[in-house]
Amino acid sequence: MPSLDNMFGIHATALKLREQRMGMIASNIANAATPGYKARDIEFSSALKMAEQGQSPETAIQYRIPVQPSLDGNTVELATEQTAFAENALAYRSSLSFLQGRIGTLTRALKGE
Repeated sequence: MPSLDNMFGIHATALKLREQRMGMIASNIANAATPGYKARDIEFSSALKMAEQGQSPETAIQYRIPVQPSLDGNTVELATEQTAFAENALAYRSSLSFLQGRIGTLTRALKGE
């Protein structure tokens, strides 16, 4: 019987990483007015490569470098964060759709349809 990794490919791992990234971006947005807060993000392609190799993707977490830093030391740029959130949500939904299709195919195969 094939393993789950063979059936779902990298999409299951990608979904977990996208979820983690979504939480990080949401935290950035929530702290947009917090003095001294440093915006962080996950370099997704690096994190995915690390995860595929069995390494922790934590080293792919980076601090954002703001285009225009604020006087209070906060590096959150709301427009950048909102764009990153929307792009990540779209990619998350794409991975989720792929996995739903694959699960549907497996379910039909098990039922003999």
